[in-house]
Amino acid sequence: MTASSGPDRTKHVSPFDTIASSATRFGIEIVAWVAGPWAVADAVGSWWPAPLALIVLVGLPALFNTPGDKTTTGIATPGPVRIAIEMLLLVTAVGSAWLVWPVWAAVVVMALGVALLLTGMPRYRWLAAGAPSV
Repeated sequence: MTASSGPDRTKHVSPFDTIASSATRFGIEIVAWVAGPWAVADAVGSWWPAPLALIVLVGLPALFNTPGDKTTTGIATPGPVRIAIEMLLLVTAVGSAWLVWPVWAAVVVMALGVALLLTGMPRYRWLAAGAPSV
C-alpha cells in the first residue's frame, strides 16, 4: 500500500516554475492585494473603490491561466497574456507600495520585485514562447 493514492499533480506543471519564483510571485501578489486597493482608496479619497480593485487584482491571476503552467486552469490564456497579468500585479505592488507605505517598505517591495524578475525569467521565456510542452 502506498502512502499517496491521489493523482499526481506535478506532471502538468511548468518545469520552469521553481520554489523561489513561486514564492516571490506570491509575495508580490500579496503586496498588490494589500497596497493596491489602499492606494486606490487614497487616490479617490474614499474606501468604496478598494473592494472593486481587490476583486480585479485577485480575480485576474485566479481566473486566467496558461495551460501547463499550473495544476489548475481556469480560463485558458496564451502565455504572453499571463505575463501581462503578472506584470500588472508587479507594477501595482511596487507603485502602490511607494504611494502608501514608508520608504523602507517600498524598498523591500522593490527588492522582492527584482527577485521575482530574476527567479522567474526562465518561466517568462517559456510563457512568451507560448508555453510549449516539454
